[in-house]
Amino acid sequence: MTAQTFRQISAHNLRTFRRNYVSEISGSLGDLGTFLPIAIALAINGTVSLSSTLIFSGLFNILTGLFFGIPLPVQPMKAIAAVAIARSFNNGTIAAAGIFVGACIFVFSVTGLLHWFADVIPIPVIKGIQVGAGLSLVIASCGNILSSLGWVGPSWADNRIWAIAAFVFLVITNVYRKVPYALVVFILGIIFAIIRSALVADLPSLAFWHPYTVVPTPGQWSVGALDAGIGQIPLTTLNSIVAVVHLAGDLIPNVRTPSVTSIGLSVAAMNLVGCWFGAMPVCHGSGGLAAQYRFGARSGSSVIFLGLLKLVIGIFFGESLVGLLKRFPSALLGVMVIAAGLELVSVGESLNTTGARDIMKASFGILGDARQDIAPMLSDADRKRRWTVMMVTVGLLVGFKNDAIGFLAGMLCHVGYELPGLWEKVRNRWNEGRVRLQ
Repeated sequence: MTAQTFRQISAHNLRTFRRNYVSEISGSLGDLGTFLPIAIALAINGTVSLSSTLIFSGLFNILTGLFFGIPLPVQPMKAIAAVAIARSFNNGTIAAAGIFVGACIFVFSVTGLLHWFADVIPIPVIKGIQVGAGLSLVIASCGNILSSLGWVGPSWADNRIWAIAAFVFLVITNVYRKVPYALVVFILGIIFAIIRSALVADLPSLAFWHPYTVVPTPGQWSVGALDAGIGQIPLTTLNSIVAVVHLAGDLIPNVRTPSVTSIGLSVAAMNLVGCWFGAMPVCHGSGGLAAQYRFGARSGSSVIFLGLLKLVIGIFFGESLVGLLKRFPSALLGVMVIAAGLELVSVGESLNTTGARDIMKASFGILGDARQDIAPMLSDADRKRRWTVMMVTVGLLVGFKNDAIGFLAGMLCHVGYELPGLWEKVRNRWNEGRVRLQ
């Protein structure tokens, strides 16, 4: 990055925050519905340090906001977190998993494999991964977070009534977009959590961060890398790097879109540094970007604000926050996750319009005008094929709860549609060769 580019990004961040500081602050909280539940679950089990997680994720928030100028999230590596929670990993094992994935992504980035990977994946498959990730968030929220709620339980501050109220408020803010939904809901949830903590005398106290290092043993390296790390690699590559780059270009076209290589190096650096200090393995994610955009974030200033907030809280309160965050209402968190998922699902709408990057390039090249609703070079059959590839990707991803399976299914479907054309080209070239030989 040149000094001039850095100055341009900084000016954009500052200008956007001055004009829309309420929206930027609200947007910065949009991804907490994903971040908080996983971070709390891992901290309660002693798998990660909550203070180190807050401090290092806060630092990474600040750096990504400064260097990329977009509301790029820093969120948990979900595949690693799921295995770590289910099997009660210790801090050495989860650190090994995060470092292993970070090292693999670093190699992919510096060798150019990530860039090649992004170039060869068809747009319908990428959008299928995004839509599938969005649906997975909605399903996870309804099945794991909201389904356990009763009409008046588990407490006066956390029940179906509050979930319905939060959803109605979400519907209203879909019309009145300037209302800072995430900010209002987060403040309400914190107030409820403080009241519930005060009733049982479990309020946070000053607890300064005491840094320590985690050095995995050979056994922890083996379990972390093989049992959790390998499964995370396709998810990180597809959803946290390739899909993020495309989504950033779709949602925030007025800001320079980061390259696949730069996002890959960012993911690698975060885990090659933070995991050694007991922090949770993290990545960027299209779901988090969609969530922060949905709630008002339009520049890097939003995540810089969030990073500063995490730093202060992590340094001065740290582990004493676990009890408070446990009492944050699931009803409110669940609806925030649903909102993030629906925003991500909506990107599939542009599959067959000039909002899709491959069509947009073709439109500019042929017509010099990409402002039409439907690209004229697509026939009804082309649109149906693209839609089918996307939905195959979505269906298998959601059905198996695995990004890699969805990706492979979408690619097979795409290749199946391309085979007749490839065969025709091969036959024509063969015939041309035979003519020349005569």
